[in-house]
Amino acid sequence: MTPVTIIGLGSMGTALAKAFVAAGHPTTVWNRTAAKAAPLVAEGAVHAGVIEAAVAASPLVIACLTDYDATRETLRPAAAALAGRALVTLNSGSPAGARDMAAWAAGHGARFLDGAIKNVPSAVGAPDTLLYYGGDKTVFDEHLATLKVVGGDTVHLGAEPDLAALYEMAVGGTLLPALVGFFQGAAVVQARGLEVSSMVRFTAKWLEMIISILPVMAEEIDSGDYSKLGSSVNLFVAGIPYDEELGKEANLDAAWHAPLHDLLRRAVAAGHGEHSISALTEVLKKG
Repeated sequence: MTPVTIIGLGSMGTALAKAFVAAGHPTTVWNRTAAKAAPLVAEGAVHAGVIEAAVAASPLVIACLTDYDATRETLRPAAAALAGRALVTLNSGSPAGARDMAAWAAGHGARFLDGAIKNVPSAVGAPDTLLYYGGDKTVFDEHLATLKVVGGDTVHLGAEPDLAALYEMAVGGTLLPALVGFFQGAAVVQARGLEVSSMVRFTAKWLEMIISILPVMAEEIDSGDYSKLGSSVNLFVAGIPYDEELGKEANLDAAWHAPLHDLLRRAVAAGHGEHSISALTEVLKKG
């Protein structure tokens, strides 16, 4: 069982360490606030008092910190110990940040793999939990069985070290708009004196419908052919007054719709009115 070191014991880092301990991997943990390690030590992990010892303890070092800057700053005192080790980063950040992190790691002789966990801490270790990685394929292949401990759906995207960060931001762009839409619905339902829980089943069905049409929209965007209408841009434009009317009726701050409405109007001005709504992709592109 490959020894593993976990750097950073926030909620996700702690979940990772728990999964490795439970699977029987010798697990070393380090955190700036040492007290966070105590529950893991009670379960069988080893707490390293200094970052240098933590890195030196394992051939596979997984850093789960806030961002790439925090990761570099934390690992800097142990940079010499990284030579020859596999360094996996699981943090937030941009593709540019991932490329900078990869260059820093390579400069210290580390074999680098950047990843993203597409789920919440409580899902770590589940067979359907998705993690994807970009970077050194030899690291991925060598440690695949170990990496699958924290998520059974484990994917290598390619050798470019920024691919996980790229997909993380590309996929993550759906999250906030979807949640704000749900929060608006919650406010509307509450304005009528109803429980928000009463709409959850219907929202879930709506999200399932959206999931079902994503492959069609992806094909439209890849081909550049937006002529096979499902829902046209003009259809969405026709709904703009209803958004505004609902805001007044339910006493909502609906200002978050304004940039979306502007995007729709710009799509019409660009000649996409009778095209599929997926043509908004072309309006989002600059040049």
